[in-house]
Amino acid sequence: MTRRVLVTGGGTGIGRAIAHAFAEAGDTVTIAGRRRAPLEAAADGQTMEIREADVTDEAQVKVLFDTPFDVVVANAGTGVAGRIEDVELADWQHTLTVNMTGTFLTFREALRAGMGAGGRLIAIASTASLQGGAQIPAYAASKHGVLGLVRSVAQGVAKRGITCNAICPGFVDTEMAESAITGLMARHDIPREKAVRMVVGGNPMQRLITPEEVAATAVFLASPGASSVNGHAMSVSGGEI
Repeated sequence: MTRRVLVTGGGTGIGRAIAHAFAEAGDTVTIAGRRRAPLEAAADGQTMEIREADVTDEAQVKVLFDTPFDVVVANAGTGVAGRIEDVELADWQHTLTVNMTGTFLTFREALRAGMGAGGRLIAIASTASLQGGAQIPAYAASKHGVLGLVRSVAQGVAKRGITCNAICPGFVDTEMAESAITGLMARHDIPREKAVRMVVGGNPMQRLITPEEVAATAVFLASPGASSVNGHAMSVSGGEI
């Protein structure tokens, strides 16, 4: 049976890879995001529905769920780097609102819309959900919150035959990793090669994770073989966690 899959933040990076993986598996995919151009680019060559929505806006999230989805991937996220002394309150609040509140609203509306038995809720968290980071206090705090939400929702939906899990990637080869690399280059006045080594230093494989590796994990968590995997934080980090 063809499933209906929603991927928030589906226009770029991890979200785009996840959307393509589900489409290639034969599912009917909807990608949502704030900007139409990246969504259209992501859907090029694939049969996908495009929905413009800001996951921090309660009304816009409600509209996304005019009909139920079988699989919902809360991928939309953001991050700000800087030691706590340098983080502005507005940046702190924005990070928590996008990462935590956005995931909360997405999952809440998915369940309110009538997700049935066999449904899958998946949050794209981070290894920052499992450890701290001196340069990413806002991001780490928000992703810890996402994991707490996932574990709580998992307990609440288990008897309904629905699972809720988190994927915790290390640094993935996306725009966010590129921003981290260029930030290190600027702050420390170092060449790109050294900055890349610093970014991947925590990964025993000494490389960036690919978006496709995260996407494959999402497809697994949505598969029948993962029906008893619930409330889990699946690290995709080369052994970092």
